[in-house]
Amino acid sequence: QVQLVESGGGLVQAGGSLRLSCAASGRSFSTYTMGWFRQAPGKGREFVAVIWSSSTTYYSDSVKGRFAISRDNAKNTVYLQISSLKPEDTAVYYCAATPRFIVGSARSPDKWDYWGQGTQVTVSS
Repeated sequence: QVQLVESGGGLVQAGGSLRLSCAASGRSFSTYTMGWFRQAPGKGREFVAVIWSSSTTYYSDSVKGRFAISRDNAKNTVYLQISSLKPEDTAVYYCAATPRFIVGSARSPDKWDYWGQGTQVTVSS
């Protein structure tokens, strides 16, 4: 069983930056595929980014070039650096994990096994 705890959200002005963190419990973190999703009010959960055990990354088109996912296996933590924030980035951001090597299906929330409780990011215009 893996537990995920996100932190780092908050209120920021448009154009600003935040770094979100996701601390994972359990063993074998370095072998897990880790991801970030977000959910805006009244909308479904949207894929943001994924990082595989190799540290290869992939992003949704809406955040590519502005967001950066990274991992520190020594700290069992995955990060999401979010920059050039826009009001439409306002959402609850969720960390996700799976022990499986998922590729094309990584964009689907139902392919992930573990979720954090989420951290709110609010961008003011």
